[in-house]
Amino acid sequence: MNRVSKSLAVAMIGGGSVLGAFFGTTVVQNVRFAQAAEQVQATREQLAHVDSLASVFREIGKVVEPSVVKIDVRKTAGAGNRQLPFDDEMLKRFFPDNDGDGQPDVPEDFGNGDGFGLQGTGSGVIMETQGSTAYIMTNNHVAGGASEIRVTLADGRTIENGKVVGTDAKTDLAVIKIEADRVIPAKWGDSDDLQKGDWIMAFGSPFGYVGSMTHGIVSALNRTNVGILGQHGYENFIQVDAPINPGNSGGPLVNVKGQVVGINTAIATRTGGFQGIGFAIPSNQAKFVYTALKEKGKVTRGWLGVSIRDVAQDAAGIQQAFHYSGTDGVFVHELLDNAPVAGKLQRGDIITEMNGKPVKTVQELRNTIAATPPNSELKLKVFRGGKLQDTTIRIGEQPDNLEQVALRGGGNRPGQPGSAKESSSELRGMTLANPNEDLVQKFGLSAEQRKGAVVTEVKPRSAAAKAGLRPGEVITEVEGNPVTSAKEAAEAIAKKEPGKILLLYVTSNVPGASRFVFVDPQK
Repeated sequence: MNRVSKSLAVAMIGGGSVLGAFFGTTVVQNVRFAQAAEQVQATREQLAHVDSLASVFREIGKVVEPSVVKIDVRKTAGAGNRQLPFDDEMLKRFFPDNDGDGQPDVPEDFGNGDGFGLQGTGSGVIMETQGSTAYIMTNNHVAGGASEIRVTLADGRTIENGKVVGTDAKTDLAVIKIEADRVIPAKWGDSDDLQKGDWIMAFGSPFGYVGSMTHGIVSALNRTNVGILGQHGYENFIQVDAPINPGNSGGPLVNVKGQVVGINTAIATRTGGFQGIGFAIPSNQAKFVYTALKEKGKVTRGWLGVSIRDVAQDAAGIQQAFHYSGTDGVFVHELLDNAPVAGKLQRGDIITEMNGKPVKTVQELRNTIAATPPNSELKLKVFRGGKLQDTTIRIGEQPDNLEQVALRGGGNRPGQPGSAKESSSELRGMTLANPNEDLVQKFGLSAEQRKGAVVTEVKPRSAAAKAGLRPGEVITEVEGNPVTSAKEAAEAIAKKEPGKILLLYVTSNVPGASRFVFVDPQK
């Protein structure tokens, strides 16, 4: 083949490659276009049915809204001490505190213009009717302390003279009743069936706008330690992203079946308005409180009478000192005075199961015990002495004021205070001294705290400080052995191998504050 022929062949071969690439690319593009067009058409057909989702929301609204009410409240306190719902910070932006009482100066007719003297507003949901009496579930921070209650029904009727049946500050729930005909109660749902991602709807009267409805999903479950209900509150919130604002408090949170699965309670906010996180009380907890308040006017709760803490909070120390291999469970620090479980539980026990179900956290245990009728029997599995064992306990009745419950003496015995000249020692970042008269007076030590080693000073950022030790607490045990003086405590502490977690037991004159302390030098 001559050069011309070769060149032509090359050109022809090259041209064929170019044409093949051109037509191949075109075919691919056509296929992709056809697939895209097909996808668009299929999506359009799907979107044509999206109205069915909207219709679900509409139908839920029709089912729930007749049961939702707006609640206007005049508080018992005078105008100078009026209390607004805790999430109504927005009012402070519009009404300054001119009289210096810490509350916004809200006009007496704010929100209705008729001189009712509105001091709080919220929502509620009718959960039951008996004849012409309707029972409404709402929040304690809405209805608690009310001297007058006005309820606005979904059909526009206004009912005066609502009555508080009962309130429960520990769950922030309340029940009120009104006299009204032709009202429709809502239905309870099972909050235990909720899962993260479930659709939910929130109803109420945000900023006084009656008949409002928002939707979203469950963004988390079992939220504890939110800090809303205080030390003795029972927090187990449903977290939602459905917009909740001031005035929604006490309104229902419902599922796609139109059932009440929660009571809207609070929002996490820096501005006073909704910022993406709302909290609702689970319906199973609310139903228990509702029934108790309606029948008895108060909530009677079960009680163990122990000071407890999550194992996970002191896992390394508990594992080393008590030879426990897990991180779940509830650690018993102290038995309170007249504890119902005296003789059944003891300090240092780790509760791992209750009625055959694992116990992971204090909140789980407290919520279950609180919802258990007094005198009921429960089967517990506890870790003690290096092994698991079963025990059956009988639940007691929780005292009305836990703060006034005195501590058991434990291993401490009343003794005489030492002299002011007795020595002190400094170890692990804390200064120890005998409980002399000066220290008894300074820290208000009880008779049961007059034997042991008083912590008089804790150095900042020391191992003792990081373990939570505080001046005024009294060390009564070191590594499980009783100590009766600062000298004994210092000698026992000095014997502990450096670098190892030190186990102490300290008593306090604050109820429920006596506990095991794990001083970890590695922290």
